[in-house]
Amino acid sequence: MTPLRIAVPNKGLLAEPAATMLHEAGYRQRSDGRELVLADPDNNAEFFFLRPRDIAVYVGSGTVEVGITGRDLLLDSGSPAEELLPLDFGYSTFRFAAPKGSAAVVRDFSGLRVATSYPGLLSKYLADAGIDAQVVRLDGAVETAVQLGVADVVADVVSTGTTLRRAGLELVGEPIMTSEAVLITRSAVGSTPAVQQLVRRLQGVLVARRYVMMDYDIRAERVDEACAVTPGIESPTVSPLHREGWVAVRAMVPRADAQRVMDALWDIGARAIFVTDILACRL
Repeated sequence: MTPLRIAVPNKGLLAEPAATMLHEAGYRQRSDGRELVLADPDNNAEFFFLRPRDIAVYVGSGTVEVGITGRDLLLDSGSPAEELLPLDFGYSTFRFAAPKGSAAVVRDFSGLRVATSYPGLLSKYLADAGIDAQVVRLDGAVETAVQLGVADVVADVVSTGTTLRRAGLELVGEPIMTSEAVLITRSAVGSTPAVQQLVRRLQGVLVARRYVMMDYDIRAERVDEACAVTPGIESPTVSPLHREGWVAVRAMVPRADAQRVMDALWDIGARAIFVTDILACRL
């Protein structure tokens, strides 16, 4: 059987989180950062480590079946690839920025020169918004484009905005888009068994990261109150205890709410409350 070919970032902010997520999903990952191809025969998969900006092109051309890249890079590429699953890391926004003090003047950008390293994404946005602006394409950092006189404003991917502020720029208007790491494929490939298995594994990692398993004991007459606090994903598991009049309850709860849920359970009489990590799951 032909291995599933998966493109993953070779470097940059997405590389390490992508490798960690794939490792948690049970896939082999490289130990040497110089490896560009890695076979994983146990999972019938083959990994190709590519520039994040190129991954959508490879996926869209059919060279590889699936890949992990940023939503912004996918849309900028214009490639016939599509988002299959958001991966909950690598968040950023695509924003306009102008020289400090000009935000109140610069509003619709008509007639201005806008520097960006995402010309496809920006051009589509301007066209959809009916804005007649000149797109100045640059490779790499665009923060100095205004200072060097090649643009009036810039449009760039922003995580914290620190780099733009250091260059004397300030954010203007609302975000053009919000980006994160995504699993991408071509529409004709997304329904294959191998791709669906990868999706299920990654979905399991996402759930395991967002939820914990909570176990506790409570008197039988208060179990309905307790289950209202911990409804679980579908419903909690309730088992009788050897101690008469008591039951054991197990349910998944959001990791971020675990301490608050424990407090609420204690207040209604639950005892022996334990929280454990979920390493993997299928729902």
